[in-house]
Amino acid sequence: MVELALGTALAAIGAGVAVGFAGLGSGLGQGIAAAGSVGAVAEDTDMFARGIIFSALPETQAIYGFLIAILLLVFSGLLGSGEGLSTVEGLVAIGAGAAIGFAGLGSGMGQGITAASSVGAVVEDPDMFARGIIFSALPETQAIYGFLIAILLMVFGGILG
Repeated sequence: MVELALGTALAAIGAGVAVGFAGLGSGLGQGIAAAGSVGAVAEDTDMFARGIIFSALPETQAIYGFLIAILLLVFSGLLGSGEGLSTVEGLVAIGAGAAIGFAGLGSGMGQGITAASSVGAVVEDPDMFARGIIFSALPETQAIYGFLIAILLMVFGGILG
């Protein structure tokens, strides 16, 4: 049986929060965007490729959460060799996971709603495609902020060092 230091166990929780909440937001956002895309394709079959693009946009939040989770698992010693983390570092790991997890949750859902609306606009006016992509990309910034804060917490909290 493997015994983990408390900090390392907390890092596992941080990794789960990172990928779990970011993945939840991404999945909900993709579902919302895909629902709008299906309606658009029913009206105009030429909308299929553009609908796929809009539906894929919220995937990035899950990728950010996944990357932070992998970094936490590797640098905590859970994947590969390592000495584990202190309790303070473990608490920092939870903070890093929460930063991207919650930012990704809100960002993914917002991006999906915007992408679904954009698909509807493109069906009405195909020239709206580029503007729809720009509007759909705007909610991404919150996930990027969460990702950057997670990285900064890990660097200055002693996890990535």
